[in-house]
Amino acid sequence: MQKITPFLWFDDQAEAAADFYTSVFKDSRILGVSRYGEAGPGREGTVMVVTFELEGQRFTALNGGPSFKFTEAISFEVDCETQEEVDELWEKLTAEGGEESMCGWLKDKYGLSWQIVPKILGELMGDEDPEKAKRVTEAMLKMRKLEIAELKRAYEG
Repeated sequence: MQKITPFLWFDDQAEAAADFYTSVFKDSRILGVSRYGEAGPGREGTVMVVTFELEGQRFTALNGGPSFKFTEAISFEVDCETQEEVDELWEKLTAEGGEESMCGWLKDKYGLSWQIVPKILGELMGDEDPEKAKRVTEAMLKMRKLEIAELKRAYEG
């Protein structure tokens, strides 16, 4: 069992968000849903907490009301093996009101920030040749969704 679990505060969309995330990522599932009882503070019978798993990582989502919103200060990085995986996740997570940002970052329709990153990026940027790493970094800084072919072209000069 994992020791640390990301805990996500939603106004009243915890269940919808968990359903959405488990539809986006393979090997994902809802683990449990608990509802508010007579003691509240939410309306009795409404969803309080949803526990779910994405690619083996457990998350908890709370319907806690409008007090707190997501910011880019916290994001989830997703390591992708292929451009097809980058493209698929980018399309799904930006759908229905999500927003593209720069350098592989996006916000989904719930305002949660994600970084969709091809694994090769770290290798290319970490090259011992500072000119190669610089070219890759400069190319990445111009992109929204990261494109592996463009990153490789920059690397090769």
